[in-house]
Formats: sequence, C-alpha cells, structure tokens
Amino acid sequence: MPLSKVIIVGAGPSGLLLTCLLARQGIDVELLEATETLDDSPRAAHYAPPAAWELYRAGVLDDVNAQGFQPKRAAWRKIDGSMICDCSFGDVLGDYPYRMVVLPLDKLVKLLYQHTQKYSNAKVTFNTKVTDAGSDETGAWVEVDTPSGHQRMKADYVVGTDGASSTVRRCIFGKGSFEGETLDAQIIASNVYYDFEGKFGYSDSNFIVDRKNWYMAAKITTDGLYRVSYAEAPGLTREEYIKRQPMRYEEILPGNPKPGDYKFVSMNPYQLQHRLAPSFHKGKVILCADSAHVVNPFGGLGLTGGIADVGSLYDALLGIHKGLADDSIIEKYSEVRMKIYKEIIDPMARENFKRISSQDPETAGDNDEWFKLCKKAANDLELEKQLCHGLDVLTHDFTQYWNKEKDVDQANGGKTEIHVSSRPVEGGIVA
Repeated sequence: MPLSKVIIVGAGPSGLLLTCLLARQGIDVELLEATETLDDSPRAAHYAPPAAWELYRAGVLDDVNAQGFQPKRAAWRKIDGSMICDCSFGDVLGDYPYRMVVLPLDKLVKLLYQHTQKYSNAKVTFNTKVTDAGSDETGAWVEVDTPSGHQRMKADYVVGTDGASSTVRRCIFGKGSFEGETLDAQIIASNVYYDFEGKFGYSDSNFIVDRKNWYMAAKITTDGLYRVSYAEAPGLTREEYIKRQPMRYEEILPGNPKPGDYKFVSMNPYQLQHRLAPSFHKGKVILCADSAHVVNPFGGLGLTGGIADVGSLYDALLGIHKGLADDSIIEKYSEVRMKIYKEIIDPMARENFKRISSQDPETAGDNDEWFKLCKKAANDLELEKQLCHGLDVLTHDFTQYWNKEKDVDQANGGKTEIHVSSRPVEGGIVA
C-alpha cells in the first residue's frame, strides 16, 4: 500500500532535502520546525559528489551550481604558507555533472525551502515543537506544541532530522543516549573576507598543519568570503574568544593581518564531537544525519555522510511506497548506515583532524600516507580522478533490497526511472 504521509522533524538541510525527494515521488510530507524561521547561520558549505548526486535527484543541483561554485584544489600547508602537498577537488573531472560544489548551508536551506513550495503535497510548518514521538504497528506519531495548542499528529513514519541535540532521538532512546566523546580541542569557526588567493596564492581550501596553530581556510562564496576554523585555548567564555580573535588572526594567518586588513563577519566557538545513536530507528520513528551521528568538520564527512543518509532513507521509503519493500528495509537502513559511520566516517574524520593537529609539519609530507598518495597522484591522472571520488564509499544502493520479482516498470507507472540510486561516474556506475 502506498505511503499516506511522512512527518519529518527539523527544517535543516537534511529535512528539507528529504522533503523534496519524497514529494517529487507523490508522497505527502509534512516538515515540522520548532523555530519561527529557517536557520541563517552559514555553517558548512562543501558538498562532495555523493551529496551533489542527492541534490540532483531532488531537482536542486542546477540552482546550487548557479548560486555556488565548483572548487578546484585543496592544499595542506605549513604555518608559513609553504605547501606540503595538494590535490584536486574535481577540476580533473572535466564536465562530470556531480562534482563537488560549494554553497554556504544557510543559502542551501533557503533554496531547498523554495523548492518545497513547488509541491502541493509538501507542507512546512514552523513554530511546531515536538515534545514526544513513538510508533506502533499502525504507524508513527508525534506530540507537538503549537501556537494554537497541543496536539498529536500521525503518519506512516516519523523521521528525525533535528540535528545533534535531536528531540526525536531523546524521545525514542532517552537522554544520554548519544554515546561518544568530545575531543580535547577547542575550535573557532569564523567567516572573513581576506585575500588569501590574490595576495598569498592560497587554494580554494587550505589546511594548515601545526600542533599549536592548526587551522582551515576555505573559500565559501564567489565574492571571496572564507571560512577560517582555527585552534583556540579551551575553557574560555564566548566573550573572551571574541576578544582574542584579532590576536589569533595576526598570529596564524598569512601576512599577519591587523583588523583593518580584513572584513570580519562572524564567529562561533564549539567543541569537536564524535557521537552515534544506539540505532537509526525505533519502530517507525527513524533518525537521519546529525540526529543520528556527528563527527568533527574536517573533510566534510558529517555533511556529506548526512546527505548520504538522506539518499539511503529516501530509497528505502520509496521502495515501501512502491510496494517493492516492507518495513524490514528500515532495519537494513539502520544497519548499513551505522556500519558506514563506524567503519568509514568516524575513523576517517578522526584521521583528518589528526593530520593537521598532531604531526610535525616538517616531516609530515614524507610520513603521512594521504600526503604521499596526493604527491603520487600529481603525476597520475587516473589516480587523481579516483581520489576525487573517494567519498563515494559513503553511498549505498538500497534498491538492491527491493523485491526484484515484482514488475518494476508496472509498479513505477512508466513515469520515472525506478533505480534512482545508480549514479554514473567516469568509467562506470557507482551505486
């Protein structure tokens, strides 16, 4: 039986993206957001090929490319700016349509919201705070507080995409269920206009390897706004971090700039965390993206991995909607996505952070296996192309769990290619 309704909690990028994907398939979706407006903080900005593919499937990639840009290269440098090694972000892939694209998350959220408004079967409801969630054999439900009072809302499934502090996760697994650790590191994520490229020859993304003054400087807009995420002393107040920012910029950035040399926009201190939910579902209540797992931001594994979650869950729910899968595919979704987190996302993100914060920059180029691979790829075009597709391991083809004995074409009505998870890459197909 086709799905009658899916409730999604949290109008961030994952919730909005899943809304677009499901609505395109004719599934009724209601997206609930606790706040009055969309989140307008810039946050992350880089969408690797697996994420670009999901944006394409949602019908928004062309708009993302129009508003953002496709970065060319990333570099690892010493604190003096000298290069240890670099690698391609996709410039070697030519016209490959699902190259990495950069667009600040606040702009992506607005774009996705605009796309949800195109679908009569998609509804986004603000000022709706979830207070409880659960399910039984008949479906799932949420209890919500709204301006007009308290109510219960029902659907076939409830999906929590409400971030690392997820209310949905706490409702089904309890407080303290987000197990993991907070790394012993304090980071300041700041946004600034500074001419890294023109004055200093920096790449689109730059990772400075230094045990004390590690940082990342990445271009995130076409007009030259950079995200600079840098190390700081732990245990200070937000006001103290704000006061220290000019000093830290002068200490670590190329050219040792004074406040008049750059245009400071914003900053946000936070700690690096690695955490995982006990499961990605309980009954018909499902977790996705940051509500299910978090990692440090270096390498973009949290963002791209979260969007890959969305794509996997979309295929699982679509299989149920088309009558090609049953509830067991949700358990498979949880099993597979947790395995990908444990075996790929978590260890890779940890290694990315250690790469810039725990090595001697003078010897890292000769000792670090990733750096040696990048140097080898500089003279091996095919290897460099393979590195551009490195995060394809975050994807998984859930249509393989659909009932292949059913007539796919008939179930699909001949309107849309049913095996929507198959993504072309140079030299073949990646699932």
